Amino acid sequence: MVAAIHSGDEATFARLVEQHRHELQVHCYRMLGSFADSEDMVQEALLRAWHKRESFQGRSTFRAWLYRIATNTCLDALAGPSRAREVPMAADSGGTRSSMAEIPWLQPYPDHLLDAAAPSDGQPDAVAIARETIELAYLAAVQYLPPKQRAVLILRDVLGWPAPAAAEALEISLPSLKSALQRARATLRTHLPEQRSEWGPSTHPSDEERAVLRRFMEATERADLKTLTALLREDARQTMPPEPFCFEGRDAILAMWTPVMIGPEAWGDWRTVATAANRQPAVANYVRRHGEPHYEAVNLDVLRIENGLVAEITTFGPELFPAFRLAARL
Repeated sequence: MVAAIHSGDEATFARLVEQHRHELQVHCYRMLGSFADSEDMVQEALLRAWHKRESFQGRSTFRAWLYRIATNTCLDALAGPSRAREVPMAADSGGTRSSMAEIPWLQPYPDHLLDAAAPSDGQPDAVAIARETIELAYLAAVQYLPPKQRAVLILRDVLGWPAPAAAEALEISLPSLKSALQRARATLRTHLPEQRSEWGPSTHPSDEERAVLRRFMEATERADLKTLTALLREDARQTMPPEPFCFEGRDAILAMWTPVMIGPEAWGDWRTVATAANRQPAVANYVRRHGEPHYEAVNLDVLRIENGLVAEITTFGPELFPAFRLAARL
């Protein structure tokens, strides 16, 4: 393999890296929180790998070598002036859940692409696509970490790298790595939902979650606010990255939904399509305005469901529909 990589044969190199492209993009996504940025970063990382191919000496696996390059590519991007201004300060939230509205660059990741990145259950790196480290709540919490702490946490706690390997990849000492990991874990705990420790490690939405999603979709299409009320937890929250809006509580959410669903200012007839993002149930919403022949894409809702109720809705714009293989019009 070393000889093949050093040979400068682009076709051979492309075949080797293509086996890891999807999982490297998921890694970049965890680092950056943005699906669009992750596409750009994995391209940049693979370009760097080509130019640095002679640095691969076979002392680690080719996969680990690529992860090292991808991690440092993301760190370089996060050190840039635009992303540095965007990253929130890591601070104690005083027991209050952080809002995804505070992460304007947050985007969902289509499940069909996670499937392409996921190894079989028997492989040691299957955990790399585990649900508990790809859900939106986890991704948002990770964004509060300084870039180097974020990289340490992902390499150690998500990918399961040994401490010496992670320290070498990040070019830091073992004591520095351990200190960064402790601080990262402490910060992460302040930003995750209170009940996260009880979430199961299932890979895909459960039967209960799918049933709640179906009821949610049917109620939306009927503009059935009574059923939607029953499906929302009292302390439910809805956010709409990149907009700064945050609707806290069931009453606030329903007050926002009501005029667009019923009454003289209602947008029209609603149609929904089930999908999945970040291993969470999701729904694409379409509306047919009065007098129009087609249903046009409106938004994408990613749901966090706990104990049979919707606890959180994160709403994204229709510009993401192509990534989810969703039509712009029905």
